[in-house]
Amino acid sequence: MSESEVCDVITQEENERLTRVGPGTPMGNLLRRYWHPIGSIEELDKEPVQPVRLLGEDLTLFRSGSGALGLIGPRCAHRAISTAYGIPQENGLRCAYHGWTYDTEGHVVDMPFEPACLPLKIPAYPVQELAGLVWAYMGPAPAPLLPRWDILIRDDLNKNVRITPLPCNWLQCMDNSLDPTHFEHLHGHYGNYMMKKLSRPPMLNPARHLKIDFEMFKYGIYKHRLTEGMAEDAPDWTTGHPILFPNILAQGGPTQMSFQMRIPTDDTNTMHIVIMGLKPENGEPARKEVPVLRDPVIRDEYGRVFADNIVRQDEMAWIGQGPVSDRTMEHLATSDRGIVLYHKLLLEQMEKVERGEEPMAVIRDLEENFPMVSIARGSTYTAFRAGVDQGNYGGGNVERESPEVAAAAAR
Repeated sequence: MSESEVCDVITQEENERLTRVGPGTPMGNLLRRYWHPIGSIEELDKEPVQPVRLLGEDLTLFRSGSGALGLIGPRCAHRAISTAYGIPQENGLRCAYHGWTYDTEGHVVDMPFEPACLPLKIPAYPVQELAGLVWAYMGPAPAPLLPRWDILIRDDLNKNVRITPLPCNWLQCMDNSLDPTHFEHLHGHYGNYMMKKLSRPPMLNPARHLKIDFEMFKYGIYKHRLTEGMAEDAPDWTTGHPILFPNILAQGGPTQMSFQMRIPTDDTNTMHIVIMGLKPENGEPARKEVPVLRDPVIRDEYGRVFADNIVRQDEMAWIGQGPVSDRTMEHLATSDRGIVLYHKLLLEQMEKVERGEEPMAVIRDLEENFPMVSIARGSTYTAFRAGVDQGNYGGGNVERESPEVAAAAAR
């Protein structure tokens, strides 16, 4: 970052452009070029018809009696009752009011009592299942391939999903991922402060950052960091920590990895979906099921987010910036050059979409996507839990972390 970029202040116009995700907005148009998880197969097994909201649009996710997945508009074309009250049928979703039935593409395929089925259609978007999650694409046809990222495809990992709704804009979550130095302060100093108040042992021994760097790659940005006591050949510095464009933080190493996906519900709400994969011990086979935990934010008696672990502390910081952070009040400094790079990349990719071009990290090549898209990860984290080796904290490129640390990271 040059001297001119120190204390860089974003304009209100730029902030609006970066944060608004509804239909027809520049950022909304960009984000609609990618697949986003909107639900889970486990939850559809329990409730096959669910109201969902994605990129500012209310929709209904369902699974028909034949097992087909559908994502259709929120209102019946007849009398505008919510399709979320629909009844799954072999041929689609039957409206609760008068029985009009919609297939997975939104076509009316049955109109009881009427002499003929009119050629009506409500909005519908393609959906696919992968790694126990249901993914939706809301952009123009033809849809790109659903990326087969390594953690989604590997069958040697026990996977878990955590879903948490957050009352804040998605960009606050992603800016955090381009901000390495917060780790020693938010998770080190604040985390230990929380542990002291809770009469618990210190959570982390923070390591001071010496150097940070960022580099572009095919699918996004790698962030690199070097901290006190870390050799310059450490994977945190040589490999780095990938952020997959536009909204995924990839963590971990060969035996334990995770994706943190920040899914924009609308301008002021985000669905934080974390998928965690851990290789079983002693050569045991991995289970096929992907358990899902709905884990809402917990607040204290003063209305503040209760943040006693790393993921909760990140969510506390994002929520603490308000529904949409007023970036005209921010003064980005040298440690924020990753955020500056990320914002610049977002603006550039929005301009590409406006010119009718394809943005980065959209996959259409079958050979590129199969059998999987592997991403190099070098995150061993910059701090360590009291009494636990630094190299094992967070599951970097090491053989195995402690069960205690794995459980903490999965929260």
